[in-house]
Amino acid sequence: MIWLRSLVFNTLFMTITALGAMIAMVLLPFHPRYIRRFIKLWARFIIWLLRIICDIRVKVTGLEHIAPGAAIIASKHQSAFDTFVWPALLDQPSYVLKRELLDLPFWGRAARHSGAVAVDRDGGGAALRAMVRDAKRVLDERRPLVIFPEGTRSAPGEKLPYLPGVAALVMGSGVPCYPVATNSGQHWGRRAFHKTPGVIAISILPALPAGLARKPLMEAMETQIEMETARLMAES
Repeated sequence: MIWLRSLVFNTLFMTITALGAMIAMVLLPFHPRYIRRFIKLWARFIIWLLRIICDIRVKVTGLEHIAPGAAIIASKHQSAFDTFVWPALLDQPSYVLKRELLDLPFWGRAARHSGAVAVDRDGGGAALRAMVRDAKRVLDERRPLVIFPEGTRSAPGEKLPYLPGVAALVMGSGVPCYPVATNSGQHWGRRAFHKTPGVIAISILPALPAGLARKPLMEAMETQIEMETARLMAES
């Protein structure tokens, strides 16, 4: 009855998310910390619904690697699940996201107010510099910043080019960067109606060595994330 469970979950997910985005509008006049707390509650509730309705559990390893304060979370991106799990795991993180997402009704305003860092993927060097500048505001608040190095979702087993924005953030900020692997796409596929029971695994690896030049930084990040992602998918 996977299709029935998926139907119930998808309906609740879309309904609760739409209502949550409208409720978040009430929090816009207040400090962003309040809307970030609301997002944490929403994310934890959705994760609970996944477990109860779809029999999808979440297993996180390596969370102890992330030191309190500013950090860059460089995560593999296979699923919409990845876009909301981190507020449930960390203290008031922000995401690097596509600028056009800020144009979405209600949700875009909530994301902007919460401190999301937008990037224009067609904006060239100027857009990259603007992203680094905006990201510095998040990191100066000693909050973690989540970025997807591939820039978009990849299917399980697919490897897309790692984009230079993450290296610019790491080298420009000097804060620890933690590679993250996941098998989320095996259970919540891209544009997939069905939600497949099992365990969504998230593996947080130790911080990359500080002071790496751009090329070895990107090579180390990509190698670690892809190898760990392959391991998680093989075990799923």
